[in-house]
Amino acid sequence: MYSSERNVQMLLSLLKVHKIKKMVLSPGSANASFVASAQYDGEFELYSSVDERSAAYIACGLAEESQEPVVICCTGATASRNYMPGLTEAYYRKLPLIAITATRPIAWLGQNRDQLIDRTVIPNDIAVKSVHLPVIENEQDEWECNLKINDALLELQRNGGGPVHINLTTSYSLDFSVSKLPEERVIQRVVWGSELPKLPNGNMAIFVGAHSAWNERLKATVESFCEQYNAFVFYDQTSNYTGKYGIPCGIFDIAGFPNLKIDLLIHLGNISASWPALAKEIWRVNSDGEIRDTYQHLTKVFEMQEEEFFKAYCEHHKTGQTTQYERWHAVYNSRIETLQSCNNDMAFSSLWIAQNMHKKMPKNSIIHFGILNSLRCWNCFGVDHSIRTYSNTGGFGIDGGVSSLIGASFVSSDKIYYGIFGDLAFFYDMNSLGNRHITSNVRILVANNGLGGEFKNSLGNVQKAGLGDSANEYISAYGHYGEKSPELLKHYAQDLGFQYLSAVDKQSFLTAMKEFTTTEHKEKPMLFEVFIDEHEDVSALDLIQSLSDFSESEQNVIEKTKKIAKSILGRNGVKMIQKVVRKND
Repeated sequence: MYSSERNVQMLLSLLKVHKIKKMVLSPGSANASFVASAQYDGEFELYSSVDERSAAYIACGLAEESQEPVVICCTGATASRNYMPGLTEAYYRKLPLIAITATRPIAWLGQNRDQLIDRTVIPNDIAVKSVHLPVIENEQDEWECNLKINDALLELQRNGGGPVHINLTTSYSLDFSVSKLPEERVIQRVVWGSELPKLPNGNMAIFVGAHSAWNERLKATVESFCEQYNAFVFYDQTSNYTGKYGIPCGIFDIAGFPNLKIDLLIHLGNISASWPALAKEIWRVNSDGEIRDTYQHLTKVFEMQEEEFFKAYCEHHKTGQTTQYERWHAVYNSRIETLQSCNNDMAFSSLWIAQNMHKKMPKNSIIHFGILNSLRCWNCFGVDHSIRTYSNTGGFGIDGGVSSLIGASFVSSDKIYYGIFGDLAFFYDMNSLGNRHITSNVRILVANNGLGGEFKNSLGNVQKAGLGDSANEYISAYGHYGEKSPELLKHYAQDLGFQYLSAVDKQSFLTAMKEFTTTEHKEKPMLFEVFIDEHEDVSALDLIQSLSDFSESEQNVIEKTKKIAKSILGRNGVKMIQKVVRKND
């Protein structure tokens, strides 16, 4: 029967779903699990060729004449090297060959193991895509193999097509006891002009990751889609979505709402700091047509412009309901109201700053956020639709945020450009403040808690590992950059011609915020340094995680959240007292 090796089963199953049946097989032991399983299946059209060089050329002729993809499969060692002439022919003629080369675990490469050669790097002109399939031992391996097989098989016909390479790891299992191939997730690519698949029934939403500014046509088309299909839009601050059916996803991202289900999520944009609500199925719409299985439920990729996608689905369907948006928006509003009701109890933190500042930002301004906590906290709230927002989520490193803000500020001298950064991200890029092209339209807020807060909050792996304050030594960057010196940034900013503002508590922040968010253009750029306690910064995220149970009455949630807020403050008070005692000792 079929081999017990799961990667073999998955590969055969997906070959069948993708309607690939022709195979030219060469003898060997490493590929025996695959070959014997294909032979048992009975639905594949099999041919044998001892010489792998000949097998590849046979497949070229077979593919050209039949106008169908053809599999070639060989054992390890030098057998695969003999495929190169035929695969080169297939590459330049754009013939759809699938070269499956069996291998022992690649961890053994270079360890003097017999019949094991390196195929992790291949010549540029023998395959349009090369993937390696590990032995499947857990769910992550299973997802990886499924994704890579789908990706490789979809490349056979893309942009004119060509050969692909699949390096298949074998465990040499002698177990051939599997009687039926499992059903595997199939990913399909849909190109503009082809027949569009039918939208599934159920709850539908759109999620927008990092995205450039929307034109009015795209926004109107998405709004029409939401109205016709009873859908809505999840977005974060990097999405630049300003339509009327949008819901900020930050609270859902941090707290999680397991009882709110999405059947189909349509994914727009690129790398995001947010994770939207879980969905049974995800469709990605992007003109690059690439397989981006960010949330591991991808089933279709639409290689087309976003406007084309939504316009095509809006042509023949009309319902005029927005109940899903209303339901989700009501939950969102209730959580925001709960946070606002706890405003006095919430710690002076990055989240409190975002909550009290997001509505004060001047219209038509531009905001650049530092990655992670700065962006995470502001993702919980919406800003005025005239404001555009960005973050360096492409490389997703802490460096360059301030420089990107400054570069953007060169474009429009009449706009105010804001930057919201944590201290570590700011100090990493602070030399950019010396650039002589900076003008008075730049305003930067630095939330200075004295370390990398991401390594200390309850969402991070370091905190979950129980490292606590021991992470300060070498992980959280504690103690650098003046240890929250009240003078360091003040003198640096003023010497470079900046107006310097600072705050150490809620009252001083609210006072300085009025100057920082004024709509008037000032004579100097501004730097606003806000000193916050690292433990209080973490406590705000603990607070927002308490909002996940929306099955309770609103009053109960509010009361529970207030108690959590006060208990957090009490815990931090104890820590502060302990610090004082240790210092006096």
